[in-house]
Amino acid sequence: MEKIYNSKIKMDRSRKVVLIGFDILCYIVIALLYFISTIVLERVMHYDPINYLINASIMLASIMMFRFIFKIYLSIWRYSNTATYLKMVLSDCIGALFALFLCRFTGLYTDVWVFVIVASLSCLMVLSSRFCYCLVYRRRKKMEDDGAHKIPVAIVGAGQLGAILADELLCARHSNYQPMFFIDRDTTKVGSRISGLTVYPENDAIIDFIKDQEIEEIFFALAKLDHETASSLYERYSKTNCKIKIYDMSYKDADIPSESNVKRMSQGVLHDFRIEDLLFRKSISIDNSFSSHYYTGKKVLVTGGGGSIGSELCRQIAKCKPAELIILDIYENNAYDIQQELSRKYGNALKLSVEIASVRDRVRLESIFKHYRPDIVFHAAAHKHVPLMEHSGCEAVKNNVMGTYNTADMAEKYNVRKFILISTDKAVNPTNIMGASKRMCEMIVQCRKDSETSFAAVRFGNVLGSNGSVIPLFRRQIAEGGPVTITDKRIIRYFMTIPEASQLVMQAGAMAKRGELFVLDMGKPVRIYDLAVNMIRLCGLTPDVDIKIEEIGLRPGEKLYEELLIKTEALTRTENNMIFIETDAPLSRAEVEQKLADLNAAVAASAGELSSDSIRDALHRAVPTFQNPDEVNQKAAEAEEMQEAVAH
Repeated sequence: MEKIYNSKIKMDRSRKVVLIGFDILCYIVIALLYFISTIVLERVMHYDPINYLINASIMLASIMMFRFIFKIYLSIWRYSNTATYLKMVLSDCIGALFALFLCRFTGLYTDVWVFVIVASLSCLMVLSSRFCYCLVYRRRKKMEDDGAHKIPVAIVGAGQLGAILADELLCARHSNYQPMFFIDRDTTKVGSRISGLTVYPENDAIIDFIKDQEIEEIFFALAKLDHETASSLYERYSKTNCKIKIYDMSYKDADIPSESNVKRMSQGVLHDFRIEDLLFRKSISIDNSFSSHYYTGKKVLVTGGGGSIGSELCRQIAKCKPAELIILDIYENNAYDIQQELSRKYGNALKLSVEIASVRDRVRLESIFKHYRPDIVFHAAAHKHVPLMEHSGCEAVKNNVMGTYNTADMAEKYNVRKFILISTDKAVNPTNIMGASKRMCEMIVQCRKDSETSFAAVRFGNVLGSNGSVIPLFRRQIAEGGPVTITDKRIIRYFMTIPEASQLVMQAGAMAKRGELFVLDMGKPVRIYDLAVNMIRLCGLTPDVDIKIEEIGLRPGEKLYEELLIKTEALTRTENNMIFIETDAPLSRAEVEQKLADLNAAVAASAGELSSDSIRDALHRAVPTFQNPDEVNQKAAEAEEMQEAVAH
């Protein structure tokens, strides 16, 4: 690889040397022709040949100097645009003026017309050579591409970004795409041609036109592609059944999931339109300037630090320059992955420790708290899969409830400043063991208002792309040719991205004081069926034609909709208008301890049994809002969340 890299550098240098030599030759030819023309026109008496040679040499040196200053020879001329050519003209103008000033300053005889005419003609000759090179390159590329299959594409956006993309696709060697035309809503551009491609209007007839032209993919090349615009465009062009991609000039590696089809180009990237772009709401922007500063210089412990949310929290915390970051997880593979990632990125700049342990193991947990003495604890360790916990309810109570109780106790005993619990919307009026266990976790946190440790919980909905979420499942099913399975076409859920979730948790940690339950305004709920349809369309396939969508029935404990807020309780707005605090009256420690004792007795009674019935009964007693899923689903049509989803 190193030999290939070095040979490429040598090749690039040799090309630049040839180009510089060619430009100098062009200048010499123009200077000689001008000198000969002055003899023919009998104007040579104005200056002698030696003086002319000195003037010409100074101007050549000055022009070449400013070309290097303007980095003209770093340009790849087959991808050159108007800005590149203007920069060449500007550098030559400044170079000629500088040479004129230098000659007059040194007392040499100067003829202004020599500088104007020679500099202009040499610049024109150089630019003409570049134009000819581009034309020859494109013609040669077209001849090479003739007969090869090209994917016909339409470009939405006939602005500067669209023109750059078209040029890249037309000029790039071995490009798999053939741009056919532009589409733009600006009527002043309609009918014109850009890079040889016609601009068509974005109207009601454009969908049929795209189908008639047998376009296979559509590229969005828009400078400001906000959420509303992206959703609107997708809604329109998904009717073509074409695969949709976005051309982006401000791409960062972290912006696009690794499984996305990302094609890096000379000036930007072309990537798949992501389901995250269709959240049906704006991405939540949280100002983390205060919260980021809050974690600087503090010891932070993250339980479940190898999971989807836990690992993203670790990434965000690492940016804040903590005194130490401690990752605790029972699954060593995930813990190892995030450890290696952070070690590669920060090296010795981040003090990082990893402990393999279970939050169930109180003795092991205490040894970790006693050794590290963390300032802040994020408790993300939990069992979260609803159907699995319905079958193994005892494990949900031992890991979620007792694990939270153990961790909270250690936080108090070792004077942790803040303890932040990661909760879920399934804790609101739960219909399953997992949701009820997380509501019990919230009670454990809320009852500790008298503690010197500040306890708080953060509640949010489903996280796009997290382990076990519906998005990776749908992607796998589509890749395998289907069918895509959904439990019920009516089912709705709230969604947020992993960065949004981690930002909310980070801010909640900085804002937490005494027993708050932070809730995110997640906007409108999303129908899972619509999500499946959109994901199939994003792949350029037709739902129920190329990929079937099948209903398999609700799983045990699953309800048709989730709630974020307990509606009988008041909400308090925080400094961020997307974050609220539930201010329900917490139980006392004694009441929570009584519920925990009852749950422990149920766990002991169910030892040696696979059935979760005794655990479910105990959770019904502990969590008054725990409901039967069948009763809730029968009345789902009357729920505000379901009506909002249908209206949307």
